[in-house]
Amino acid sequence: MAEQGVRPAPPSAPVKAKKRPKELAVVNQAGCTGCEVCIEFCPVDCILTVPGPEYDQHKKLVEIDLDICIGCKLCVKYCPWDTIEMIPSAESLKKASGWTQRSVLPGAEWIQNAPGIEIVREGPLPLPGTKKS
Repeated sequence: MAEQGVRPAPPSAPVKAKKRPKELAVVNQAGCTGCEVCIEFCPVDCILTVPGPEYDQHKKLVEIDLDICIGCKLCVKYCPWDTIEMIPSAESLKKASGWTQRSVLPGAEWIQNAPGIEIVREGPLPLPGTKKS
């Protein structure tokens, strides 16, 4: 019998996995100019700037964190270079690993076993998950 005034703990609810959208936005970095127009329209801030080699501002790119993307299509609509496409979720990780040249997300699922992707570990500004000292 429970003490008076103390409620028994409710049964814990099962943890639900995040449901992916039907489609995710994927950047083909071969056509990306790094203009960052797409960043302005992203409602969940899932588009990241990838610094260019030796921080060359003319060689920066963007990449989309597919774990955060909600599939809203705004980046696709406003990209002036038509280099972002909506890809069915089931195919998006494979497509992203093929289209990504440089990444600031070394722990991302689509980066793990993808050959030829340069991992950028530092930049002129702190990168995701790091602190600039």
